[in-house]
Amino acid sequence: MLFTRIYIGTSGWDYEDWVGPFYERETNLFSQYVRVFSTAEVNSTFYTLPTGKFMEKLFRVAPSGFVFSLKMYRGVTHKKLLNPKAVEQELDLFFKSLEPVRGTGKLGAILIQLPPVDTKEIPWFRDFLELLPKGYRYAVEFRDRSWLNENTFKILTELNIAYTIVDEPLLPPDLVVTSDFAYVRWHGRGERPWYYYHYTPEELREWAPRIQRLAEQVKLVLGYFNNHFRGFAPHNALQMLAFLGMLDREKRQVLKRMDEYFSSVPGDKLLEAKKAVISGDVEGILRALAGEKRFARGLEISDRDVSVEVLGDSIVGRVKEYVIEVNMRDRRIYHNCEDWRKQLESKRFCKHMVKFFLKVPRDTALKVLDDIVSSIDEWGFEADTSGEGERANSPPT
Repeated sequence: MLFTRIYIGTSGWDYEDWVGPFYERETNLFSQYVRVFSTAEVNSTFYTLPTGKFMEKLFRVAPSGFVFSLKMYRGVTHKKLLNPKAVEQELDLFFKSLEPVRGTGKLGAILIQLPPVDTKEIPWFRDFLELLPKGYRYAVEFRDRSWLNENTFKILTELNIAYTIVDEPLLPPDLVVTSDFAYVRWHGRGERPWYYYHYTPEELREWAPRIQRLAEQVKLVLGYFNNHFRGFAPHNALQMLAFLGMLDREKRQVLKRMDEYFSSVPGDKLLEAKKAVISGDVEGILRALAGEKRFARGLEISDRDVSVEVLGDSIVGRVKEYVIEVNMRDRRIYHNCEDWRKQLESKRFCKHMVKFFLKVPRDTALKVLDDIVSSIDEWGFEADTSGEGERANSPPT
C-alpha cells in the first residue's frame, strides 16, 4: 500500500516537442498523458488567473484518481511578493476558481514558488501564509539560499506547509519535511537553462530510496519533473516510477518505446552541443554531433577537397566525391556517403559533414547548427537509398 501514496508526473503536458518522444499523436495530448501518469503540475495558473469554468472543465476530463497540483498566480508571488496588504484581490480570484473542484478529490497541492529574492524582501512571509484559506495543501518553493534556515522551517512546520525539495543547480536537494505531505521538483542540472537536461538512470536511481524514505514520513508524496525540453520530463518520470517499482504493463511499454527513441538520437551529445551553441563554439558543436573519432577524421580532410556555396536558404557543396545539401527552410540535410546513411536514425554527423560545416561561413554555420541542435526532431536527415550514387540535381564541382 506504500506506493499508492506516491504520485510522480511532470510540470505541464502541452508541449509540441513531446510528440515523437512521448506522444504518438499531435492531438488530444492530455488524454494521452493521463493514460500514463496519475498527476500533473498545472503551470498555466502561474501566468494567468484561472476561471472556475477552466478548472471545472480540466478536472472533469481527468480520470478518477488523477491529482492536479497548481502553481500560485505570479501576480501574488512575483509582482507583489506575497504582501498581505496588496494581494487580497488576486488571492480571492484564485481561490474562487477552485471552489467548483474543491471537493473532487483531484486537487493535490498549491505550489507557492517564490522569486529569487532574499528573506529581507519578504518580511511578511508568515503573515501571508496565515492568510491562506484552510482546507488546501500548500508547498513553498524557495529560490534563494537565505531562506534555508531554522526559522523558515519552523514557520512551515507550525502551519503544516511543505518545504519544496528540489533537484537543481541553485539549492541543495535536502530532504526537509515540514508537513504531512512532501513535494519534490526535478528542474534539471543544466546550464542556461537548467531545464534542458536529461537525467541519467544513475542520477535517478539515487533518488528512489530518498522518495521511499519520504513516503515513510508523510501521508502523500507529490513529485514533478520540470525538465520539459524534448520529452526529457516524461521519460525521466517513467524511469523514476520504474526505480520505485510502480510501473504497470502499459507504463512499461511506453518506457520501452521512449528508451528506444532516446537511444536512437544523441541525447547526451545534444546537451554537449547545446552548451557549445551558447558559447558560439562551432567546433564544439560538430565534435558533439559527430563524436571525437569522426570529428578528428573530418579535420584530416584537405580544404582542396571541399566546395561550399550558400544559396539563399540552402547550402550546397561537395566533400571529395560526396554531395551535401542543407535546406534551412525545409530543415533537411542530404548526403550520400555510406557512414552518413548508416547513421540516419541516430542523426550523427559523419566526417564529411564535419569538414563541410567547418568551411561554411562561421555565422551561417552557427545559425544552422543552433537550429539543428535545438530542433533536431524536426530536421530530416536524408541519404541516397537507390544505389545510384547521387542526386540528379546535385551541385557541380
